Amino acid sequence: YEAHRRSYILSDYNETQLRREFIDPLFRALGWDVDNNQGFAEAYKEVVHEQPVKFRGQDTNTKFIDYSFRLGGTMKFIVETKKPSVKIEDDAKSALQVRRYAWNSKLTLSILTNFEEWAVYDCRIKPEHNDQALRGRIKYFHYTDLPKEWSYLSSVFTKKAIQQGSFDEYATENKGK
Repeated sequence: YEAHRRSYILSDYNETQLRREFIDPLFRALGWDVDNNQGFAEAYKEVVHEQPVKFRGQDTNTKFIDYSFRLGGTMKFIVETKKPSVKIEDDAKSALQVRRYAWNSKLTLSILTNFEEWAVYDCRIKPEHNDQALRGRIKYFHYTDLPKEWSYLSSVFTKKAIQQGSFDEYATENKGK
């Protein structure tokens, strides 16, 4: 990423490119079957791309989650991506989007990333239109910190962490922070 960073942060480098070149490989490294290589049926895929979500109280407003991470068919967390030119740290619109998707899916945690920046949100707080990007954020780091944040990601957002209860424990410890 670092070698070609300048071209990635230009506005014409898009979200799909980012997902294929950086986000997918990162979550593969965290042990997720991003491409359904195991051949699971739709209901049991570990990672669903563009999963629909309906907003509570609205019958007609369907949106699509970039990544839904699931175990045994149960959604555990989502990842919403933006192209690298979007500044995650202060982007209230993107933060509201990921929080709304997760809140309507009744999830505890979600991740917002453009690979440059990573933000983890507590999604049990009802999202409001005037919320700032900081609302519900419990963790923020830059891609240059990925090596030192790897143990954090792997202790919370891997299949093994979820199966061993670390994900739920982390969500409980950070509720409302």
